[in-house]
Amino acid sequence: MLAAYVEEFHPDEPLRGLVVGDRPEPEPQPGWQVLPVVAAGLNHHDLWSLRGVGLTREQLPMILGCDAVAEHPELGEVVVHPVITGTPGWEGDPTLDPRRSLLSERHQGTLAEWVLVPEGGWVSRPEHLDAVEAAALSTSWLTAYRMLFTQAQVRPGQTVLVQGAGGGVATALIQLGAAAGLTVWVTSRSEDKRSRALELGAADSFETGERLPARVDAVLESVGAATWTHSINALRPGGTVVICGATSGDAPEKAELTKIFFKQLRVQGSTMGTREELGALCRFVSREGLRPAVDQVYTLADTGQALERMQQGDAVGQLGIQVRSGASRG
Repeated sequence: MLAAYVEEFHPDEPLRGLVVGDRPEPEPQPGWQVLPVVAAGLNHHDLWSLRGVGLTREQLPMILGCDAVAEHPELGEVVVHPVITGTPGWEGDPTLDPRRSLLSERHQGTLAEWVLVPEGGWVSRPEHLDAVEAAALSTSWLTAYRMLFTQAQVRPGQTVLVQGAGGGVATALIQLGAAAGLTVWVTSRSEDKRSRALELGAADSFETGERLPARVDAVLESVGAATWTHSINALRPGGTVVICGATSGDAPEKAELTKIFFKQLRVQGSTMGTREELGALCRFVSREGLRPAVDQVYTLADTGQALERMQQGDAVGQLGIQVRSGASRG
């Protein structure tokens, strides 16, 4: 089968280690099911994997990809839940399992014609979305949903700040927040990305680091070191910063501990979400008629071009991969 995979690590030039070529089809295993992939999507996780973060050389070659819509033989197209528990007998929130992983970490990923998925690790695709749009729900939109509603616990009428306006998580936060009745502010160095954020539902946009007109109830943070002080300064007393990543690094110049304890701020980490949250997200998206912002769609054979666009930071929204229009194994 055709797949996009890591053949070797190149921390400084990650795309050098990418191969799009033939790999063996996955074999069925007890408790798992082989499904044909209809569409997938890219995340920064894929670039980190190409750099060797979270993988060892012994695991190579590793097929990339966490997102997918796959064709289920009875249910039709389903959105794959990519969080895999690793502790035998683990019950409850899989994101709290210390041995958890995502597809493309311990198990082969979704950027392929076929994927092996734990039995029941999916929810039905929202009917109004095409497969590429729905694939965005697996990772970036699930991450955003958990950040907003499980971790930040914001309510309609409150104000949130999204640091960085272009990526899949950021655009999902904007669309979900606006649909839920939140006032969503965003920051970006790019005027084009700020304008696009307003089109997606943001109430206002600001230059990165710009002083805001008022304090916010929550900051949704994925940038890390470069915006950390601004995020802490932007919060009202008792506010919450939810962090799901650190694309600019995880070592800010100042930890801002004095401001955190004096203002009684809450710092909350967030990683992916549960299958139940994915189901709730799909119902919310269906009820509100939301469509994930898709920057561009590529074929599986052109995954390298898509990853190059992601690496350059030009995308606004999801980079989609159309794998097939139909599904028949053989």
